[in-house]
Amino acid sequence: MKNFDVIVIGSGIGGLVAGALLAYYGKKVLVCESHAIPGGAAHSFSRQGFHFDSGPSFYCGLADPNSLNPLQKVLKILGESIETVVYDPLGHYHFPEGSLPIYSDASSYIEAVAKFTTQGAQELEQFQEHLLQIYDGLKEIPTTILRADFWLIPILLGKYGLSLLKLLPYLRDIGGSVGQIMDRWVQDPWVRRLIDLECFLLSGLKADGTVAPEVAFMLGERSNSVVEYPMGGSGAIVYALVRGLERWGGELRLNAHVEQILIESGKVIGVRLRGDEVVRANVIISNATIWDTYTKLLQLEDLPPSYREAALATPAVESFMHLHLGIRADGLEGLTGHHVVVLDGDVDISTPGNTCMISIPSVWDTHLAPPGHHVVHAYTLESFSGWQKDDSYQQRKREKAESLFLALERVIPDVRQRITLELIGSPLTHARFLRRDRGSYGPAIVAGHSSFPGPHTPIPGLYRVGDSTLPGIGVPAVAASGVICANTLVLPDKSLSLV
Repeated sequence: MKNFDVIVIGSGIGGLVAGALLAYYGKKVLVCESHAIPGGAAHSFSRQGFHFDSGPSFYCGLADPNSLNPLQKVLKILGESIETVVYDPLGHYHFPEGSLPIYSDASSYIEAVAKFTTQGAQELEQFQEHLLQIYDGLKEIPTTILRADFWLIPILLGKYGLSLLKLLPYLRDIGGSVGQIMDRWVQDPWVRRLIDLECFLLSGLKADGTVAPEVAFMLGERSNSVVEYPMGGSGAIVYALVRGLERWGGELRLNAHVEQILIESGKVIGVRLRGDEVVRANVIISNATIWDTYTKLLQLEDLPPSYREAALATPAVESFMHLHLGIRADGLEGLTGHHVVVLDGDVDISTPGNTCMISIPSVWDTHLAPPGHHVVHAYTLESFSGWQKDDSYQQRKREKAESLFLALERVIPDVRQRITLELIGSPLTHARFLRRDRGSYGPAIVAGHSSFPGPHTPIPGLYRVGDSTLPGIGVPAVAASGVICANTLVLPDKSLSLV
């Protein structure tokens, strides 16, 4: 029986970052992935020569050494890099009243907004300047030194005391919501909806529920770094992390479904895989969601009842409908890669089916599709409730995908006539392939009311990473969760050597 220092359950970005860093630190690491493809919600897949992203498609600072993106920092530490293509505008938001280009350059963005509302553009500029001041304070504290134990305080005070002083005027905002800041600076209803939309795209929640540092980071990165797409899709990021893991002696096992985290005398001792194989380690890191970890991977008696009950009561953001298409590209020479379509201005943007996200990454990387074609990924929120594989399943999928087709027609009017490959995914698909409870996007943790938990659990030796841990949802956030967890498991001298 082979023993390890650390077993990571799941090869999402959080799990791969934690595992690869711990391998870099000298730990004997095994990453177990249930799927045949690594990457979790960030994996890529192929059909008939079309290469699709399954989840995230928007990235900043992946190859920019000046970026604060923790993923870029980790890749550099591991000795890995990825090829990217830079683009601007970032995309277009299509409202019933018109389309808004989203530029990296702040002044160009404000000018674009001013065409819809002059007063709102002025308010938006003040709002963004305030958030960028938070970013300027946070950027002086490297993500790679973060950890979730008592060592963090002396490290921050000893090395970054002046940076902390700069943040003192913003402490209330750092712990609060974007909505609180928006209420101070923005009254224009059009811009308030715009800010709600940007928050919704990041966290699955509108401004009142989204933590301010998340939006500050997004604005700061797209203003100070570059917006780019990884050549090869999101899978290129995943495989760079896998290479980094293996470069430093870590192992990845695919088709290795963990059935149970094994507990003995109150501590973790390893995992049991499908087929009853037992692999031992004194540290287990779960990259599964909070709900999957505490219901499917542990026995009922493994957790204190009150803790388990409170954890499982964490609200979840809805699941998704997905549409993956291969389409003919003739006549689409001016097409851009990212679009967000709000179908009905009188309906809340968070209503399932009303806000549709569209990614066409083959406009940057032609290798993602056969010659003369594009790949399209469109998705929108959809409740998991009521979905089941019965006689009406296929018809229901097609009905629920209609909003995605309507959104696509705002961008490519004849898109239905161009289709050469069509894949429709429901919340059941999302749950099955990503192994996420109810196919959820992640926890709906509302800023100012509750906060994302750190990597610790009540069980000695069991830790968690991913989008149901601090700092939350999104690629940079889950990468940071992996950094925080890995650093917590080693002495500070190791993690500080990364700075």
